[in-house]
Amino acid sequence: MLIGLRSRGFLTVTFSTTIPRMFLLYRHPSILFACLVAGAFASGTNAQQPAPAASGARILLLPRRIVSGERATLAVLDVNGRLTPGVTVIFSNGDRLTTDATGRALFVAPLNPGVIFGSIVGRMGRVATAIFSSNEAASASIEVSSSPQVASLTDRFEIFGKGFCGDADANQATIAGQPAIVLASSPTSLIVLPQPELQPGSAPMEISCAKRQSPSFSVTFVGLQLEADPSPLKPGEHRALTVRVRGTTAKIALEARKDNFGRFEVVGRKNGSFLISIRLVAVLGRVLPGDYKQ
Repeated sequence: MLIGLRSRGFLTVTFSTTIPRMFLLYRHPSILFACLVAGAFASGTNAQQPAPAASGARILLLPRRIVSGERATLAVLDVNGRLTPGVTVIFSNGDRLTTDATGRALFVAPLNPGVIFGSIVGRMGRVATAIFSSNEAASASIEVSSSPQVASLTDRFEIFGKGFCGDADANQATIAGQPAIVLASSPTSLIVLPQPELQPGSAPMEISCAKRQSPSFSVTFVGLQLEADPSPLKPGEHRALTVRVRGTTAKIALEARKDNFGRFEVVGRKNGSFLISIRLVAVLGRVLPGDYKQ
């Protein structure tokens, strides 16, 4: 099963549990990546609750493909996965911008195609995005070229194609007929969060923007449950954690690529508590004409 996954090149879903302190085999720095749950976004958008402090910003959501001279939207999340206003983001070309009250920021992509990096001011790490020429991204209709074969009920995922709107709020994404949240966007990429009420299993998805609408295509959404013995670990003691998957009987991509009932071992070092994050690798699949639902 997956403890620390690569975050570049894959879309991931995170959930976590707290169990007695232990040492993780094959531990990876990405295990420290903040856990994201749908409920965190719900609380972040509740007007009765204070907005997250900019000092808590941790995650930059930047579309991995943007278009030269066209608008795009980025988003910033705090450690609890809430959209965070007032955060300054700097790009490798020197451009700076600050997230608005919604925790997002609209910007115009540089004119020269290539790769540019964005980062949260005061935080380590940066996020890359590729700048496409306008000719490469031109389309009179919405075309979805790739989407996750399997995505999580409680985490964001990215869709690639053409004809999307750079202003995130101008895009309407629906899953099983219900609106999803478009967190970040460009004409060639959308970062979407499913609605909290979504049930596990295959669901049709549609995207519309500026009076254009994509054909319906399907994504399988899964729920993950971590099971662990909560009793304290003794030094040197071995214990199994179990991850159960709801929504598909097919194999899904975890670290060991096991079936839906898999285990990995942890070894105790000392007593206490330790937060474990588990990530599902949602491999992108190409959307072919036969995948569309009429």
